[in-house]
Amino acid sequence: MSTGKNILGALRQKLNIGDYRKKHWEGTFEEYLDIVRAHPEVTRTAYQRLYDMILTHGTDESYEQKEKVTKYKFFNEFAAQHGDAIYGLDRQLHNLVNTFKSAAKGYGTEKRVLLLHGPVGSSKSTIARLLKKGLEQASRTDEGMVFSYSWKGTHSPLSAQGRAPGGDTEVVWQKCPMHEDPLHLVPMELRAELLERLNEGRKSGEYQAVVQGDMCPFCRQMYNERLAKYDGDWNRMLEEIKVYRLILSEQDRIGIGTFQPKDEKNQDSTELTGDINYRKIAEYGSDSDPRAFNFDGELNIANRGLVEFIEVLKLDVAFLYDLLGASQEHKIKPKKFAQTDIDEVILGHTNEPEYRRLQNNEFMEALRDRTVKRTSTRNASKASTSPRTPSKLPRCGPCLPG
Repeated sequence: MSTGKNILGALRQKLNIGDYRKKHWEGTFEEYLDIVRAHPEVTRTAYQRLYDMILTHGTDESYEQKEKVTKYKFFNEFAAQHGDAIYGLDRQLHNLVNTFKSAAKGYGTEKRVLLLHGPVGSSKSTIARLLKKGLEQASRTDEGMVFSYSWKGTHSPLSAQGRAPGGDTEVVWQKCPMHEDPLHLVPMELRAELLERLNEGRKSGEYQAVVQGDMCPFCRQMYNERLAKYDGDWNRMLEEIKVYRLILSEQDRIGIGTFQPKDEKNQDSTELTGDINYRKIAEYGSDSDPRAFNFDGELNIANRGLVEFIEVLKLDVAFLYDLLGASQEHKIKPKKFAQTDIDEVILGHTNEPEYRRLQNNEFMEALRDRTVKRTSTRNASKASTSPRTPSKLPRCGPCLPG
């Protein structure tokens, strides 16, 4: 009979410790530059990673009414592993991925909210769920590596009686709350030369390292403090930086966000952009100190990945205009702070009645003018663990504001 020790020993042999260490890599900023030099794709935008993730699963081609339609295996073969395979929506998924392609190439759709709408059972939620799962899995592969950074700090650990034992301190690392690319640490005046050196020898059509955006308020505060500490020596300031590999996770709220409206009369924009941490105001002396602010809204934590808005048109009007700003300008406005750069895919879905209400609401002109309508009358079905009757597709298919 197997003992507990034997059982644990057998299970331990199946663990891949080397793979764990690779996924939880940590290193210096210099080591990160070596990674970027060898793999410039780690600096891709959220849309580029999403589009590449779908392509890595392969494609097939077919002809419908003499028109070529690309079928993406991600939505059936990969999705079937999670009991969510989608069939009968090939043309609509083809159009949707083309929108991702356009956004990845910077043709303008990256500045729009993507809206899927249709009747119940038309796979809107399923598509969003699959995209989130795909991004999570991709971030664990060598091809989908993403990196962020943390700041070196110290604090005095408290004893059981609540007093600092002997004044001793221990090193702590504070992660960027918005999982930013470490290249944001490079000053604007140095970025052009840095990119030139990183991309040296690369041919046209190959991935090029890029830097887009700037530091969040929290990291800007930490950056300025440390730069002053070293009298402006940027290279020495980097000694207090640790780069780490970022694994996207919806459960851990890292790079994947989900927002669902609750009571229409009790909606607060801080759910999207974070709120003041009143317990820390006494420690830092001001509610405008970024260290006394929780950058934990859905748009904050979804940076570098994707945020899903469930029943997006049930949001308060003020929310929707915040959403438009986030998509068009790639910036959000946390309370008491300047506009903050974000890089994420904003995907919403809603039903037909809510969409028709949008079309008839004169106060929604900005959102309505950014909607492109695509029609379809085909049937669709979704594979699941239980029998399911094929449901009619949304009359407009996936509607993509643009």
